[in-house]
Amino acid sequence: MLKRGDKKGQVTIFIILAIVVVVLGSLIYFFYDDIKISLGLEAEPPKIFLENCLNEDMQTAVDRLSLQGGYLDPQHYVMYSGEKVPYLCYTNEYYKLCVMQQPMLKQSIETQIEEYIQGRVNFCLEDLKTNYENAGYEVQLSQGETKVELLPKRIATSFSHNLVLKKGENTQIYGEESGREINIFLNNNIYELISIANSILATEAIAGDTEITTYMDYYHDLKVEKKRQSDGTKIYILTDRNTGDKFMFATRSLAFPPGYGLTEVNYNE
Repeated sequence: MLKRGDKKGQVTIFIILAIVVVVLGSLIYFFYDDIKISLGLEAEPPKIFLENCLNEDMQTAVDRLSLQGGYLDPQHYVMYSGEKVPYLCYTNEYYKLCVMQQPMLKQSIETQIEEYIQGRVNFCLEDLKTNYENAGYEVQLSQGETKVELLPKRIATSFSHNLVLKKGENTQIYGEESGREINIFLNNNIYELISIANSILATEAIAGDTEITTYMDYYHDLKVEKKRQSDGTKIYILTDRNTGDKFMFATRSLAFPPGYGLTEVNYNE
């Protein structure tokens, strides 16, 4: 015969087992899709797959554009700290205000990112198709466009490619025709930095110089550096103190001949 203490012990064990079963059941319910993917029973959602596949190339493009004034292959630049820093506002004359070299900076950067990642996009989409076919899906994939857009604090990439995934009675449709485009995001605030850059460039074109402390007084998370060169060139370095994101560009505006007005002009600023 079981003693009273033994019965209480059994009841306690049953209660603990019941709690464990409930917890495990809840975890499986909430994380079923992740568990299927980790076990190789299911393919990753298209958004996650493409995000993982494209992230490195996206970051590489953005890093290069940020240090090279919005150009992947600068043509008119000055060398600074081993980087080709392009002139975004320039005049080759003395005593003259600079002329804007890239008035559509945001749009230009978006286009260059699109062109840089296009080959990788094609590879990733074909890899996505193969991945779903290996998971037992019927896959239809037709070509569309890849669009990159700079947004506050992030970079959005959207795909209008038409993708149909069918498995049994389950059908998923993505693309422009379905109104369900795939969008992926990269956290980066180049949008904010080029907005500041455009403001500085406008001031350079109008007044010939920019007071950088004004920006740091207003944007407390922003660091602005101005490195004057002996030929009148100025290197601007914008840095987000929180993320470390940078944007670097050069100007030459209202430059003076060597030796002129050295008491008024501080070339070490």
